[in-house]
Amino acid sequence: MNESKKMAGGMSPTNRAILIAAFVLLLAAVGYAIWRDSAVSAPSTPPGAAASPDGQLAALEARVKAEPTNAEAWTALGAARFDLEDYPGAAAAYEKAVALSPDSAGLWSALGEVRVYSSKRDPLPADALAAFEKSIALDPKDPRARYFMAVKKDVGGDHKGAIEDWFALLADTPQGAPWEADLRRTIEQVGQIHKIDVATRLMNTQPRALKADEMPVAARAIPGPTRSDMEAASQLPKGQQDQMIQGMVEGLEAKLKTDPSNVDRWIMLMRSRMTLGETAKAAQALKDGIAANPAAAGRLKAQAQLLGVPGA
Repeated sequence: MNESKKMAGGMSPTNRAILIAAFVLLLAAVGYAIWRDSAVSAPSTPPGAAASPDGQLAALEARVKAEPTNAEAWTALGAARFDLEDYPGAAAAYEKAVALSPDSAGLWSALGEVRVYSSKRDPLPADALAAFEKSIALDPKDPRARYFMAVKKDVGGDHKGAIEDWFALLADTPQGAPWEADLRRTIEQVGQIHKIDVATRLMNTQPRALKADEMPVAARAIPGPTRSDMEAASQLPKGQQDQMIQGMVEGLEAKLKTDPSNVDRWIMLMRSRMTLGETAKAAQALKDGIAANPAAAGRLKAQAQLLGVPGA
């Protein structure tokens, strides 16, 4: 079966609705994803700069010098340094960001995460824990902070308590969230290590359905029709819905040709192609995205693996 036929007949109504929604709605509840699915895209870089990690980092360094009071600029720099595994540098950038935007739970949990990665001995250092506690105080639903607060229980010997907290997070995880597979794997591994039976419960625990104002993080900032347009589209015959989706995907590709440095859009393109059953095109999107953004290769590959992209 060729890819166009798969799109026309092989996609379930649920997948079709989710894919249309993914081009339109914004994810309000999830914020920063646990596993580096950052909501902040790096600014466009000059021609040639996107071809090397050093060029991208230099552009971000220049931006924070030009805009030292811009929390988003410091956040983008922190994410870039994280992708380059410069964890102390990432922590320094996030510290600047939280100083400028202290009411952002997502920034505090991002800071906590890089502090964990910066520590060579302590699996949950005190300064990281303090950042996660600040995040939870601002937003008890912040998923990354919740994950690491459960890690605190596990490190402290309360393995059952940690697993309970992870299951609670899994129950609150929206459909399509990029960290679901890793969260399930963590629960499974901790259960095996400490001989706690989690298999049946994992099988029976499914992510909740997307709410009307949610979508995958990777689709942030991608222009699309209004919510009323989407509601109208849901009333269209399936063939017309497929034409709309195809047009959206082609529009996404066109935007990437203009601005190939937008990593979130490459992830959205892979997600869209996999939902449509166009696995070869998803694999090509992964290759093209890495070629355009070598500094984000790890993040692109990790997301591709979660999506099941061939070759990831």
